[in-house]
This record gives sequence, C-alpha cells and structure tokens, in this order.
Amino acid sequence: MRTGTLTRSLFLRIAPTILITICVIGVLAFKGATKQINHVYDAQLISSANMLWLVVEDEMNLQREPFRRIRKIDLTVSDQKSLNEFADDYASSRMFRVWRGDSLAMISDKAPFVDIPQQASGLSDVKDDDGNRWRVYSLEIPNTNITVEAGEKTRLRRSLVSNILLTLAAPLALLLPIISWLLWAGISSGLGKVRALVAQIRSRTPDDLSPLQLVGMPRDLLPLGNSINHLLSKLEHSFNAEKRFAEHAAHHLRTPLAALKLQMQMLEKTRSEPERKGLMADLEASIERASRLVGQLLTSTRVSHQRIDVVPINLKRSVIAMIEEMAPIAAQKNLALALDSADDVSVLADETLLRQLVGNVIENAIKYTPANGSVHVALSADESTVCCAVSDTGPGIPEDERAHVFQRFYRVGTPQQQGTGLGLAIVAEIAARLSGGIVLKTPENGVGLLVEITLPRAG
Repeated sequence: MRTGTLTRSLFLRIAPTILITICVIGVLAFKGATKQINHVYDAQLISSANMLWLVVEDEMNLQREPFRRIRKIDLTVSDQKSLNEFADDYASSRMFRVWRGDSLAMISDKAPFVDIPQQASGLSDVKDDDGNRWRVYSLEIPNTNITVEAGEKTRLRRSLVSNILLTLAAPLALLLPIISWLLWAGISSGLGKVRALVAQIRSRTPDDLSPLQLVGMPRDLLPLGNSINHLLSKLEHSFNAEKRFAEHAAHHLRTPLAALKLQMQMLEKTRSEPERKGLMADLEASIERASRLVGQLLTSTRVSHQRIDVVPINLKRSVIAMIEEMAPIAAQKNLALALDSADDVSVLADETLLRQLVGNVIENAIKYTPANGSVHVALSADESTVCCAVSDTGPGIPEDERAHVFQRFYRVGTPQQQGTGLGLAIVAEIAARLSGGIVLKTPENGVGLLVEITLPRAG
C-alpha cells in the first residue's frame, strides 16, 4: 500500500488544528459580540424609554383618549434612498408603548403588542403572536401611574452580529488558500534538513561507515543523527571484528589443511606398514584438530547471531547434568569433581547458551588440570545475581595475560595441550549476550585458576 509523504502527513495533522482553532475563535467571538451588543442595545432601550417620556410627557398630561396610535412619518423619496436596507429594517423593528395605569394610552404604528399585557419594570423578553421575540424595557415614571415601554426585535441583534462575523469571515475565507500554501511551504522547508540527512545516508556506499555530518542540523534531529552515527560506529566495529576473525580463521585453517595435504602425499609414497600406520595416526589427529577448529568457528558464529530465548533455569540442576556428562573424562585423569551449592539457584538465561558457557569452562578446567588434580564448582547468589565459580589445580593463567585470553585465537603457552584459542573468547561472548560477566582470578590456595561467571538471578 502506498503511503503519503511526511509533508502531507504533517499538513493533515496541523491544518485541522488551525481550522478548529479558527472555529473556536469564531464561536467565542460570536458569543462575545452578542453579549456586548446586548449590553449596548439594552442601554439604548433604557435611553429610548427616558427620551420617549420627555417627548410625550405634555401630551400624556392632556390626552383623554383610551389610547392613541402614533403613525409612521412618511419619508421623501430622497430620504428613503439615503437609508440602506439594514437601516430600514432597524427602524421597523423598534416599538414603544405608553401606559396610564393598566390602560394602554399610546402605541407606535404597527406594533404587535396591543393584546400583550404590560411588562414588569426593567428588562424582559416577550414573544408576540407571530412568533417574533422582543427585548422590552419597562420604565415606571415616579409620582405618576404612567409606564413607558421601549422594545426591539432580538433578531435585529443576531443579524448585526452575523453581519459583523460574515464581514470578518469573507476575507479570511479568501486567505485560507494562501494560509494553506504558506503552511505547506513552511513544513516542506522545515523538513529540508531531514531530506538532506536522508540524502547523506542514500549516497553512502556499502563500505562507507564514516559518521554523518551533523553540522547545522536542528536540535530536534540531533538525537536521530547521533543514533545513526552510533549505529554506524557499532557496525564498523562489528565488520572490522568479523574481518579480523575471517583473516585469523583463514590463517589457522591454512596450517592444518597444509599439514593434511603433506601427510596425504607422504602416505602415498610410503611403503613401510609401520610408517603407514604412524602417518595414518598423525592424519587422524590432524583431521580431529581441523574438525575441532571448524566446530569452534561455527560455534562462535552461532553465538554472535543466535536468537536468545531467556527463561528461568535452575543452575544447580544444569551444572549437575554437565558434571555427570564429563565425569568419565575426569575419571581417566583421576580428577576429583566437586559441586558446592547450598540452595537451588535459578538464573535468567538461554538454556543452550548457558550449557555452552558453563560447560566450556568446566571442560577447560578438566582439560588443563594434570592427573590426580581436582576441579571444584561453587554456586552462590545475592539479591540480583548468581555466581558460578569454577576452580582447578592446573597451570593457571598469568595475570598479565588474563586480559588477552578472551580475544579470538589468543593462546597461552601450554605445549602439553592442543587448542585453537577460541574457547574463552566464545565463553566471554556468551556471557555478554546473557547480560552477565566473567572474571579470571587466582584461587585462595594460590594454585590453578578460578573462573567466576555472574548471571542475572531469576525471581
């Protein structure tokens, strides 16, 4: 499914907000204008009632008719032309009444209020027979029984507010396309730095892992740029490590393969049966070493890319199973295998990687411990971690070399044992993937090597 651009997505998110804001401002402006106009017009009604009393006061003192209707004054043609339609509507929407006691004494022309009773003093809302709503102010004249009423249709006020808002909305409606274009252009221009960052990434070759140029980049994009540079740095480090690994692997494979080729040639030329048997034994040993090297190379590769399924695992049971599997090998050298664990301790780890981690350490201890020696495994735990300590009575590792033995293909000088220099490197990589650690120490008795593995505790 085709997706829209980031500019379009941001525009569609911002534009409704602007429109809603305009609508809210319009509603608030309508209510505010209506309130203010009501105040002004109510004040005008009060003034009109007072002025009306000044005008009709003498006439009301002389009038004896039941009530008198004030006729509309005819305007000349020029006067009518000078009035606009709204002014004419305004004039026809006003009315007044004058009461003497409970009797209607005077009323404006065409006022629909003949049958409507006198209103209470002050401002009130009245509805006539035609359904029109009127705002009426009733003025009681002191020391008399006369009441003057002045009123106007409320529709007049709403029309005035609507006309004001329409007058303001018309230019705004014309400006909306311009506002939209400016908004689109602003978003597009603001995303120019993003496009420049994308162009930098797109222009890179597969072997170019140098950092991106972030000079002049907005602060909002700096975390993204720094994260990409951090990723590029990690990729470069990983690629360099894999490159060195491949070079070392090729170098170490070349030697046993050359030896195999030489032994095969010698085997073809020999005629002596004892010599043939000796060559066959050497050939078998060379094949075994090559197979072991290939196996550890594959293991190292799997550890780096294997999916981890972290679950709670009872470490004591796992270690007991590993010791039982390696017991026959230890028995051949008359080694004493011991496990010290007061309680069942559980760790958060991947089961396969955990067996490789602890199994390799115990296997190395058995491998490098001379006959009649001992290998001791101790499990302990605190609130957050579990420690698996494996100590032996072997030759140990000098302190100045302990920082290097976790590097691939690095070997300590032990001519009595064949190795590839990958075992501890694989162990360290597994410990790191399981969020643990590994440390090499000297046992308390000063003999051999102590390997401490720490892992996160379950529960």
